[in-house]
Amino acid sequence: MSRPPRIDFRAYTPYHVKEIESRQRPPARGPSIASKYKSIATIPLEVDRENIAFLHLKSRQRDYFPKDKMESYEGLAQILGIALVHRHIQVDLRERVKELTCLYEIARLSAHPDISLEEVLQGIVELLPPAWLYPQITSARITLGDRSYSTFCFQEGRHPLRAEILISGEKRGVLEVTYREEKPELDEGPFLKEERSLIDAVAKEVAILLKRRQDDAEKLRLEEQLRHADRLVTIGQLASGVAHELNEPLGSILGFAQLAKKCPGIPPQAEQDIDKVLNASLYAREVVKKLLIFARQMPPRKTLVNLNRVIEEGLYFFESRCAKEGIELERFFAPDLPEVYADPSQLNQVLVNLVVNALQAMPEGGELSIRTLTHGDDVSMIVEDTGTGMDEEVLKKIFTPFFTTKDVGQGTGLGLPVVHGIVTSHGGSIHVESKAGRGTRFEIQLPVRGPQDMKENHEDAIY
Repeated sequence: MSRPPRIDFRAYTPYHVKEIESRQRPPARGPSIASKYKSIATIPLEVDRENIAFLHLKSRQRDYFPKDKMESYEGLAQILGIALVHRHIQVDLRERVKELTCLYEIARLSAHPDISLEEVLQGIVELLPPAWLYPQITSARITLGDRSYSTFCFQEGRHPLRAEILISGEKRGVLEVTYREEKPELDEGPFLKEERSLIDAVAKEVAILLKRRQDDAEKLRLEEQLRHADRLVTIGQLASGVAHELNEPLGSILGFAQLAKKCPGIPPQAEQDIDKVLNASLYAREVVKKLLIFARQMPPRKTLVNLNRVIEEGLYFFESRCAKEGIELERFFAPDLPEVYADPSQLNQVLVNLVVNALQAMPEGGELSIRTLTHGDDVSMIVEDTGTGMDEEVLKKIFTPFFTTKDVGQGTGLGLPVVHGIVTSHGGSIHVESKAGRGTRFEIQLPVRGPQDMKENHEDAIY
């Protein structure tokens, strides 16, 4: 990307011939042109009526450049001018080819579907030095937040050429090119204006690449959400059908077991077996109830309730178990907590499921805290434990029906999906934070509704 040397044409006059005689000059200190040369001719190298250089002819003989011989020199000057222009054009063309090759290779690398983003960015910085004026001493680097990708032995230069990487007007990083050695001053430090255009173009390509990868990741996330929603619909329909089919035989089993237990003269062993049948049937009915709640076949019966009271009543049944298992149970209730419009039995089920999960996550004891808070128009219930916690992979699946990390027979995989269903049916939200080995924190947020909202919801339920 070199260019013709800069020449100040104002310092020169058009074609002229001079004879210089030393006797007409005042004595000069040291050697001078006048003392060596008696004749000097200066011919401009003109192309398209523009002086691009000058041809200087010098002779020690007087009158060495007569006017009748200057035509041949002028022709030579014209040929030299054209040759010089062609040379400059070749150099410029070579530099443009280097720039276009760089952009082409970057586009080809970015479009490769099987290369990771890190490999593409590293490949881009490796493609940059050959496109610059001094490729042997050129270093390049891309910085994105706390990550950087650079050429081997990248060195900070005194005059770096930088371009910001912008995505939707927001700065995401910077692309920079430096020379490891000092070079003459050009358009922008030691760099040409064409190199400024090139680095800006590469920065835009990097921004487009990052935006495309970001959009692809978002697309995959949305597709996964759609597939998850489709699975939930299918599971909900299946759960509803299975639950209705199981309700009738479970009712018969419970009824006949209770009748059998009332028969006189039952042996003790038979009575114990009947109790086992009753307990198993009750457990199965509870699972069916959870399935129906998950499938939204059991509409909530909402009323104004005090969340503190619901939690206090629900924790009553866990106090002895916590003391027995070495778990410290703490309560932190916000005073004057606004009432919420909700189904108290379903809120109790949310609490029970979260507490049971917390207790199972602390087999060697720990701390379990339940607190309530007010956030503007919402009230919160926070259940936090110091148990085994969950890693990122498990955390992504905890609301998927039938997903469980517990052993066979110890969990149905419906507890947290039911919690999620109950909370969302109440217009609330659930937030989870967990780290493996450090515990888990569930925060349930429910909207505060007034009596007017309760009346409107009651009318909706009637119609």
